[in-house]
Amino acid sequence: MKLYTYVNYGGNCQEAFRFYEQHLGGKITMMMTHGQGPNPNAGPPNWKGAILHARMNIGETELMGADIPNAQPMRSAYLTLIVNSIEEAERIYARLSDGGEIFMPLTETFFASRFGQLRDKFGTSWMILHERPRP
Repeated sequence: MKLYTYVNYGGNCQEAFRFYEQHLGGKITMMMTHGQGPNPNAGPPNWKGAILHARMNIGETELMGADIPNAQPMRSAYLTLIVNSIEEAERIYARLSDGGEIFMPLTETFFASRFGQLRDKFGTSWMILHERPRP
């Protein structure tokens, strides 16, 4: 069994996935618009270019998403990136927080060399974590 995350966007799924591919080192493995789907005329005409289904690899996991009319930003769930260095945490946090909303600045905590929480400009909530070495 595997558990993946599926994120709904309000029309900017392609932009978000391209951004994550560029700045998180992900790789888009599938991206289909509503117009390319099995029922291209099923939705509103202005949704033909919106994403019906997208999938990408980020690290050791998969992220999936789509454009959904009236999608709301994530509220009670976070995509959590555990990174290998303080520098990587700072770089990723800076890119994801640009144009977004910071919930917790990236800082040192009792459990992490760096930890921060934010919602990016696409409405996706993130935790960035560089863990302290375990004893």
